[in-house]
Amino acid sequence: MSLSQAQKKAFRSIGHHLNPVVTVSENGVSENLLTELNRALNDHELIKVKLALPERDDRAAMLNELVTGSRAEVVQTIGKMALLYRKNPKANPKLSNVSRFEGHHGRH
Repeated sequence: MSLSQAQKKAFRSIGHHLNPVVTVSENGVSENLLTELNRALNDHELIKVKLALPERDDRAAMLNELVTGSRAEVVQTIGKMALLYRKNPKANPKLSNVSRFEGHHGRH
């Protein structure tokens, strides 16, 4: 499942306004963290994650682990923030950042 450039662009503009829902620190990726991440992706589809690690390489490795553990797609990374997306056809429209956005802006 790959996002089109148009989708990525739309998601980036949504992501701009989001606060990170999950923060990953030096402790790494735990079962609890993955549970939290998966729950957030189920609810919101599009989420922002904070990678609280000083080294870029460590952040990249951590992000790989998150993506592997959640089967999400990376929309964008900026510094210590990453925007992840995973479609949930059964997502609650009131919780989903994507459907809420589409509701505001109509479907293009």
